[in-house]
Amino acid sequence: MDATKATGVFHPYWPRDLLIPTYVANDRSMSEILVFLFSVSGVFLLVTWIITGQKGATGRLSTPRRLAVCWFAVCGFIHGVIEGWFSLYYSAIPGDQSFLSQLWKEYSKGDSRYVIADNFTVCMETVTAWLWGPFSFWAVFAFLNNKPYRFVLQLIISLGQLYGAVLYFFTEHRDGYAHSELGHPIYFWFYFVFMNVLWIFIPFVLIVDAWRQLSAAQTHTDITKSQSKRN
Repeated sequence: MDATKATGVFHPYWPRDLLIPTYVANDRSMSEILVFLFSVSGVFLLVTWIITGQKGATGRLSTPRRLAVCWFAVCGFIHGVIEGWFSLYYSAIPGDQSFLSQLWKEYSKGDSRYVIADNFTVCMETVTAWLWGPFSFWAVFAFLNNKPYRFVLQLIISLGQLYGAVLYFFTEHRDGYAHSELGHPIYFWFYFVFMNVLWIFIPFVLIVDAWRQLSAAQTHTDITKSQSKRN
């Protein structure tokens, strides 16, 4: 049940004694919001998959590489648009009925730090939106055009995402998971855990991949320099 506050305001967030005096309940359903999120993400993924399947000057990208580029395209949308909205309008979100504000109010059922503009989430999401958002689109461009710095971008973005996700979980762990209904199948396990653990698992894989690619390039450079000196 929604909590009733001393101010007479009802809200669905945890902890139950949280004061959100400007809160206005969403007039859009969970299904509308999730369909929008996954549909737009799916469009970015599909369009990028089609583009990466075209044969370029250096041939076609491998399937794992195409998937990585699709990941960066989706990240660009989520970081730049959705998290960018939060970074700009976090103070107004509880009472705002714009679609993206309603999206954040829905997500906040799994982590109420967003609806109260917690200092950590504001700082973390602002960095994510204005750095990793543009950098993700830059990475898409770099891989499509075979730029020599593409794996450097992959490493930087993935390290930033991994670091942010670890802090995100660790800070809430230290708070005793007080900002969600612990164990709830949708709000805790799907919103809070699943939708964020992706930014630990996938960036870790991409960090290892970038490490290998950059190490191989450096090895080749070292061998070439050694052979040049001998000649």
